[in-house]
Parts: sequence; structure tokens; C-alpha cells
Amino acid sequence: MGHEPIDGYGRLCAFGAGWGFQDHPNVQVVAVTDLIPDRCAGLAKACRCEKTYPSCEEMIKDDSIEAVFIATDPPSHVRLAVAVLQRGKHVASAVPAVWGSLEDADRLFEAVKKSGLKYMMFETSCGHADLIYSEGEYYHYCPTPLPGYNPATKNVDADGWRKGAPPQWYPTHSNAYCLGVTGGSFTEVCCMGMPSIVPHLRAENNEYRNPFGSEIALFRTSEGGMSRMAVCWDMPAAGGEQGRVYGQKSDKASVSTARPPLPPGMGEGTHGGGNHLMCDFVDAILRDRKPLVDVAQALNMTVAGIVAHQSALRNGELMKIPQYVL
Repeated sequence: MGHEPIDGYGRLCAFGAGWGFQDHPNVQVVAVTDLIPDRCAGLAKACRCEKTYPSCEEMIKDDSIEAVFIATDPPSHVRLAVAVLQRGKHVASAVPAVWGSLEDADRLFEAVKKSGLKYMMFETSCGHADLIYSEGEYYHYCPTPLPGYNPATKNVDADGWRKGAPPQWYPTHSNAYCLGVTGGSFTEVCCMGMPSIVPHLRAENNEYRNPFGSEIALFRTSEGGMSRMAVCWDMPAAGGEQGRVYGQKSDKASVSTARPPLPPGMGEGTHGGGNHLMCDFVDAILRDRKPLVDVAQALNMTVAGIVAHQSALRNGELMKIPQYVL
């Protein structure tokens, strides 16, 4: 494949390095970057890479780089992905594809189409072996604010992007249990939100003015079915990504749960199968084919949650969801 840089290390784990690019036989990680110098050095060590840059904006000027993986905070995903594409490089991104903005979704979609380059969103639920569900949940109990990058302090702290974020703005871990199998989309949504008793999840205590700690969405699918998807920050008795399937037909033989193969000796990777996603992105570039989660599917997974949150703010109003088709 050539040369791959990685943007974003993470505070609690080597998130950028956790996808295994440095272990793929067809990839050379030639550069890494993080805004925080000690984390940048840690990422370079984890990726066995000597070259570092102080920012993604500086790194993508390097003409020897062919593709970039963005593992930064979600509010920066679109800005950086578009910049990478405009420099003539393939790009992959952690989830979600966009952060709360339908305008950014359109901007990313047009940038990918105009570039003719590969874009892939690394949705980890698409890397699980049990991905045959049309009803799903993402439960992540957050009794205190999780660390997130804070532009005001230029550091990672408890007042970063995670604090009080609308649950359905981070919807892909649940939505992929349907859309990652069917390749379809959600066309309409009715969503209810539950006000939280957790202090930082109350509207007066977060920059999003988001009152909800849990949002439960009922979607209409492009195939004419229904799918219920829940994202919750304030349920201490629940945790993780999970789902179930109920259908009008008992035969599931037509549903494929095959995952992209791994090179010999490579493990599953981060988040229960992240290396399968990394290998698919690499193979899509090498073979010039559609990646597992291309920009249309990435936006269909993500934008459905943005509209779901709007529905919750309107007490469950049924709303149309923009559709993305390549």
C-alpha cells in the first residue's frame, strides 16, 4: 500500500495505534501526530515510527503520505477528513463520521465524491462476528464526565467534547447492527429522550444544552421494516454494544456475517475486531474497490442519530432522514 500516517493517540490507551496498521505487511506507518507532545511521542513509539508532526494540518503536507487514519475527537473528524482528501490522500476515520451537523455531512459527502479517493469509517460493530441484528443498543454509563479534547484548554479534560453530548450523536455502535448488515439506511425516525439525574448530563451543565442521558429511537428502514436503537449514558445496570433480531422469515441463511480476513499472525485488534476494518481499508485501496463502510454508509449510520436527537427535542416528532447514495 505504501505510506500511512496516524492522527490521534488517546489519553487512556493507544487508540490510534490500536488498529494495527503498523503490523500490516502492506503498510508502512511513516508519520504520526498529536496536538499534545508527550502523546505524540507515545504514538510514535507504539507505531514504531520515527517521524512526528505537531498537527494533522502539517502532517498532510507530506507528499510521501498516501493515506491518513484520523483517530481524533469527533468534532474534528469532518474538518480533518476533508483536508486530507483535498491534499489527494485516502482517509479513514474513527466514529462517528460527523458530529451533530447535517451541513458537515453534506460537505464530507461532496468532498469524497469530488476527490475520487477512498473514505472509510471504522465502525467497530461492523467488525463483530455476531453482526446479524436489526435492534441494538449502545450503553456506556457515564456518571462523571469522560475525558475529551477541550479546545479552550488545548488539553484532554472532563470539560471536553464528551461532557453532556447528545446520546444519538454517537449512534453508529448501535445503528451498525442493522445497517452494517443490510447496507440500507434509516428513512424516518421517532425518538424519545429521558432527562437524566446525572449532573453533567443535565442541560444547564453542558455546552450542548442537551437534557437527555438516554435516547431511544424507532426507525423506519429503507427496506420497509422497523429498527429500534438505543444510546444511553446513564444506565448503571447496562453496558456495551448488543442487539437482537426478529423477522417475518425464519431463514437467515442469506445474511452474511463474514469479516475481512486478517494477514497471518495478526490478532483481532481493538474494540472486538478493529483489525478487520483496518485490513479492509487497506485492501480497498490496493484493489480499488468499495470499502466496507464507505462515505454513504458512514453518513447513513451517523446522520440518522443527528435527526433522532432533533426528534427527541421535539417530544418524539416523526422526522425524515436525509439519504446518501453513491
